[in-house]
Amino acid sequence: MTDLLVNNSPGAVAQESTSAGAAGSRQAGLRALRALANALLAIVVIVVTWQLIVKNAHLDPFTTKGPGDVWKYLRAPENDLARHELLSATKITVRDAALGLFSGTIAGVALALVFNRYRVVEQAVLPIAMAFRAVPLVALTPLIVLIFHRGLAAVTMIAGIITFFPTLINVGLALRAVPDPSIDLMRAYGATKGTTLRKVQLPSALPALFASVRIAAPLALVGALLAEWLATGKGLGSVMLLSAPQSDYEKLWSSAAITTFMGVILYGIVASVEQVILGRFSDDPNAGR
Repeated sequence: MTDLLVNNSPGAVAQESTSAGAAGSRQAGLRALRALANALLAIVVIVVTWQLIVKNAHLDPFTTKGPGDVWKYLRAPENDLARHELLSATKITVRDAALGLFSGTIAGVALALVFNRYRVVEQAVLPIAMAFRAVPLVALTPLIVLIFHRGLAAVTMIAGIITFFPTLINVGLALRAVPDPSIDLMRAYGATKGTTLRKVQLPSALPALFASVRIAAPLALVGALLAEWLATGKGLGSVMLLSAPQSDYEKLWSSAAITTFMGVILYGIVASVEQVILGRFSDDPNAGR
């Protein structure tokens, strides 16, 4: 009886809770490292496949460069100016893609919340949004540039459009897919719609949100490159656009390689954050796997 009282004392419960929290944090950290390791493995697979294709497909060596050629080009002392140009362009592209990803995700989540709260708004706006999405982004870019000019706002808009739609659809469906018993339980306890949204619907929608961001993160790079090609004349998009006519294929392939690796790494970072956050919202030690 004494042992039972000791084991159920507040100190013992607190210690057990702390141990469980520490174990959960370790599991989340391990899952995050595993996601980053998967991203690095993907880069290795891309490099090996790229090298095998270049070596065995009998492609024109003047226009086709392999990973070894790109590495030599970036390491050569005489290419200091090109390295500086690529580094500066990479910073611009990362900024453009990050702004597009952030703004598109925030806008998508915000509109999904509005749709969840006001179904009339969803019925009126969603068909228009889907019709807008059907228009190719290349065709919309001149209009966006005409409205927002050739600045950061235009780049953010172009890169954000790609992120906006998958976030809107996936999060909207996830908010609506919460089991009815969970909603009924919150109503039985007198919870408001805001409380139900905050404590039940939003946590349930997190997997869909992160799935959307994982899909949209590499696509945000595509949007940033498109904006740089057609609008700003800066970043890796501009470097690639100008390198081909100048027959500077080493710089062209270097820009393409940097963009590809950034997309994989960005995907891995989002996946790592997903593992940590979803692990904190679940009592299942295998959550987020």
